[in-house]
This record gives sequence, structure tokens and C-alpha cells, in this order.
Amino acid sequence: MIKKILAGAIALALVGCVNTENEQSNNAALTQSVKYPITKTGTVIDNYFGTQVADPYRWLEDDKSAETAAWVKAQNETTQAYLSQIPYRKDIEKRLTELLDYERVSQPFKHGNYTYFYKNDGLQNQSVLYRQKEGGEAEVFLDPNTMSDDGTTSLAGLSFSKDASLVAYQISEGGSDWRKVIVLNAETKEQVGETLVDVKFSGISWFGNEGFYYSSYDKPKGSELSAKTDQHKVYYHKIGTPQDQDKVIFGATDAQKHRYVYGGVTDDKKYLVISAAVSTSGNKLFIRDLSKPNSDWVTILDHTNSDTSVIHSEGDTLFLSTNLDAPNRRIVKVNAKQPQPEKWQDVIPETDNVLSVSTGSGYLFATYIKDAISLVKQYDFKGKLIRDIALPGVGTVSGFSGEEEDKVLYYSFTNYNTPRSIFAFDAESGRSELYSSDKVDFDSDAYVSKQVFYTSKDGTRVPMIITHKKGLKLDGNNPTLLYGYGGFNVSLKPYFSPTRAAWLELGGVYAVANLRGGGEYGKKWHKAGTQMQKQNVFDDFIAAGEYLVSENYTSSEKLAINGGSNGGLLVGATMLQRPDLFKVAVPAVGVLDMLRYHTFTAGAGWAYDYGTAEDNKEMFEYLKGYSPVHNVKAGVNYPATMITTGDHDDRVVPAHSYKFAAELQSKHTGANPTLIRIETNAGHGAGTPISKTIEQYADIYGFTLYNMGIKSL
Repeated sequence: MIKKILAGAIALALVGCVNTENEQSNNAALTQSVKYPITKTGTVIDNYFGTQVADPYRWLEDDKSAETAAWVKAQNETTQAYLSQIPYRKDIEKRLTELLDYERVSQPFKHGNYTYFYKNDGLQNQSVLYRQKEGGEAEVFLDPNTMSDDGTTSLAGLSFSKDASLVAYQISEGGSDWRKVIVLNAETKEQVGETLVDVKFSGISWFGNEGFYYSSYDKPKGSELSAKTDQHKVYYHKIGTPQDQDKVIFGATDAQKHRYVYGGVTDDKKYLVISAAVSTSGNKLFIRDLSKPNSDWVTILDHTNSDTSVIHSEGDTLFLSTNLDAPNRRIVKVNAKQPQPEKWQDVIPETDNVLSVSTGSGYLFATYIKDAISLVKQYDFKGKLIRDIALPGVGTVSGFSGEEEDKVLYYSFTNYNTPRSIFAFDAESGRSELYSSDKVDFDSDAYVSKQVFYTSKDGTRVPMIITHKKGLKLDGNNPTLLYGYGGFNVSLKPYFSPTRAAWLELGGVYAVANLRGGGEYGKKWHKAGTQMQKQNVFDDFIAAGEYLVSENYTSSEKLAINGGSNGGLLVGATMLQRPDLFKVAVPAVGVLDMLRYHTFTAGAGWAYDYGTAEDNKEMFEYLKGYSPVHNVKAGVNYPATMITTGDHDDRVVPAHSYKFAAELQSKHTGANPTLIRIETNAGHGAGTPISKTIEQYADIYGFTLYNMGIKSL
């Protein structure tokens, strides 16, 4: 089988939710006392198809300079001075600490004589990897908390060799996407060979015990990445040899130049599969017969009109998951000798619902998304339906993955108001038994989630899940947090978060809109929110806010929006387009400079969703029309805004947030504050220590409630 590459007794309740003149004046007095650091302006002007575009804060793109560091320090001091005056910030932080202080255990997975699992005792910054022999005591296998003093080094993936004697694991330092790879003797835990460095966006696929395939780029200098060097490559590392002797297997030539390239070996070591993509639109697929030295590459797909992956093999028979001619995906099989699409045979045909698939115990497990809710069916490899799997409730399921010989598989279930439970599943009988559940100090029964459908600007029907305390009074006075993403084929599915539980306990409403640009309804839904149709995403989000107001969940004075990365762009664009609709905006690690995003590290691969300002005049004008950095207008009273980013973010570089903050602070009019919170020694979000998570959400919720006019809890 090939793995697809690619808390506390205190309960806080809102008191005095209605704004009083005194509360408003106190709020305004605090806000007007904010003195923003002076941000110098430069004289850079770019020419796009004859249009001159000033970029006065270009200098902030150099995130390594002493001048930028001084600006970051001054901005953080201003932000923390403001936040420190919020009277209940520490109360929120205390409750967040209690909610996050619970033992959580991952789904177990077996390799060799050991069963492995991740566990966090509660407030450990990083989860610890344990292993256990049957009938034995669990022991620590890898503890990332010992790898750095501040908890900012995290495990970022691991892969065992087929016989489980060797394991290669990746670590991320300070939240960076650049990783190190360390190989261990799995029994003795002794390191084997040297540490590999500068590995990025990579899986690890073993070829027996001899070595493994991994991916990376030539590491750039600074923030910018020239398109000429934006070339992902697959390397082969032979155990015991220096990294500088690793051979490039794919990606060295202009013909093989792609933004994302991954390599995977079939379990029988017969085939190497290469997935290559220039953007997020789809991938090409190639295979090489490893049993024949120097064999040629065989093309399965030589275009990026679909997203296709090899999920399993039986000798020369390959099983593929694809959305080629099937926007909601299907499973096909084909002979590796003649693997072209015209030879494909359906195993699980496309349905009306979006499909994802996993393999284990000799079966295929098809997980469907129906209006963002999970349904699971079990098939054999001939495509025969074995059973519909009974699930614990309405929510999100993940798992059902393992080796062919595994008798028991594991899956997890959760939704917005139900903490995660893990179940052991017997693939032959179809029985599920509770394996473990997260014991969070949260009364799930006191809250309810319901799905609604609202109409967007162009008449499109869009789903949204709203979670709140039972018996909520629809009087238009409830603090409400609206979250969205809307891009890159990402589906927002219901899951429990203790940080969001804190918001619910505070009396808040939490709403998640499943916008176009995501993957909830397949490729068509995704495409409807890309490039020249990107405004659909913003319209969907605005319509979600209007629905919450019109249905009296909240009002514009109590409505906040939040999103991260592409969701940060969503928040940035919509707060500028409809400043009257939202009281608070929290764009996190956002893509905010749409004219230059593709010139930064990692940004070059996002063109399918966004297009670039260099494509043509029409695309440039469209991007400029919504780019947050370029659409801040002088004299407008924008929502209270707290931009969040990390100074080590090398995916969406912090310059996006820096430039947006500078624009807002220089042009914004009114009492609402415009702040930027810059986490130091942190990246895009993955592997964030628990301690930093608690601080961040205490700041976000404190800022949000205070600017909604709530003086005390």
C-alpha cells in the first residue's frame, strides 16, 4: 500500500452585554490613547501593464533587517500595552489553560512489535510519541519537548521502513517549513548516519532498508524566491552516506520543473511513483519500474487537469484516487504497463458527494462529505460494498488507515461541541468499540450545533454550521465569531477545539461558513472561488454575516470575523469591502499583498487559486481590485483589527501582515484600534506550543469582546 503523498471550576459568562454610553466612552478613551509606531514610507513604484502602483512599505519585506526588527518590537510593545488594559484578559487566559489541560491520545499505529501513539498529558507544549509492546508498559520514543528550551521545536512527520527496523522523523524549528530529517535504529533509538537539513514540503518513502526518497528545494536567501529557482526535486538518500551525495531522481531538468514534487515507493519495492504539480490545480503522475535498473519513466498523466494519486498496488495493478472526469472523485484501477486514463476501470464510481479514501485490513474505506458531514462506506478492492459504517453521530470522521495485515483499524469522531473520541474498528465484523475519549472540562450537552443554508449574492446556496449554548436568545445581542477559509480545495469540517469551547463558554456564538473555493462540493465548488471568480468567496462570507444579523443571532456591533492564511486574505478583503458589517476583524497569517505574493517563498505555487499580477492586464486589475494592502482607503472607520502573524513564517511571509498593518495605521479613521500581534520564533501555525496558543487566544478573545463594548465578564 502507498500512503497518499502529498478547563477549572470557574465558568465565565457575559455580564452587561448591552453597550452603555459609559462603556462606549471608556472604550473610545482607551482606543484613542493608542499611539502607533511611526512607519517610514519609501518611494518604490511598480509598473503593471502601464499602471503605476506605489509600494511605500516595500522595505518591510526584508524580515531579516535590523530596521524591520525594530519596527516589529515597537508594534508588539504597542499591542501588548493595549491588551494589558483589558480587565478580563487574564481570566480568559486562565480558563483557556483549564480547558487545554487534559490528556489526549492519538489514534495508535503499529510498526513491527510495537504500537505507537502520541500523547499529551495536558499542557505539554508538544505531544510526545510513545511506543508499547503487547502486554508491556508504554515508553517514550520521541519527546520534542526536550529538543528546545521554549517548546518551539516540533515533530513534523515520521516514516518507518517496511520491516520497522529504521525510522526517519522530521523536525520543525521555530515553526519553519524547512525541516531536518533524522534516522534512528527503531529498536535502540540510536541515530543512524548524519542529520539531513533544508528539507521542505516532503514526505519520506523507504526503499527497503537501503534508503529513502524525499523532496526539497534549493534553499533561497532572504524572503524572495525567483521563479527560476522555484524547483522542487525528489532526492534519494542512501543510509550511511552524506547528504551532499544524495542523488536527484526527478526535478533536475527544465522539463521536470514543478513547484511540488513527491516520490513514493510501492510496498513491494517494484515501482517509484512521482507526483508533480506546478500549482494547486492538479498534478502529473509518473512511475518507474525499480526492478529494472535505469528504466524509463512511464507517464500516467502528463497534465494538471486533475488531482490524482496512487493509493494501493497489487503487483502490476495500481489503484488510483482521481477527480479526472469526476469532480467529486472516484477510485479506479489500471495495469502499470499501460496506465493511461483510457485504460482506467472504475472500482468506486463518482457519486453526488465528495470522496476521500483510505486503505487498511485489505479494504477500501470511502469517506464522503455530505454538506460538510462525514459518511463512511467499506468496499473490497473489487468495488463490492461491504457495509455502510455506523458512526457515533453527525460530525467529522478520520482514520480507517493501516497495513493490509492489520486486523483492527482506528478512527476518530468529533464535531464543534463534542470532544474527540477514538474507536477501534474490526474490519471483518464491522463492530466499533470506544478506544479512548478526550476528557475535556467542558459540558458538551449544554451546547448545540446546527447546519443552516443561506443565499449568497448571486443566488448560490451556501452551508454554515452555527454552534452556541442551548436556549440562546435571538435578540441580536450575542457576541459572534464568524470563521471561514474558502480556498485551495480545503473543506472545513466540524471538529472540536478547546479554544473555541472557551468562546462558547464566554457566551459567544461560533459560526463556520463553507464558502466557495473550498472542497466541500468538489472541484466545481473549488473552481468557483478561484482567480477571476475569487470575489464569490468574499460575497459568500459577507452573506454569512448578513444572515447572522438578519436572523438576530447578533448585530454588526457584536460580529467578529476570523480566518488564517488564505482565510486571512478572506478577512482582510471583506473587512475593507464591508466595514459597516463587522465590529472586529482578526486576519491571521494572511495573504494580503496580492500583487507580490508569488514573489515570496512558497507563494509561487498559489497561482491556480489566485492568478498573478504578471499574467495579463485583466488579472492584474482584478487582483488589485481586492488586494487588502492596496485597498485601504483614507478616512474610513474600519473594524477594530488585530492582525496576527509569526516572524518566522516562511509560508505566508510576515511582510504581508506588516504592510497591511502599516496601511491601516496610516489611513484608518475612527476610534477602533488597528494592531498587529507578531509572535516571535513562530511560523505559520503548525507545531505551535500550547503555551503560545493559550496566550494568543486570550489576546484574540479579550480584544474581540472589549471592542464589542463588553467591559466585564
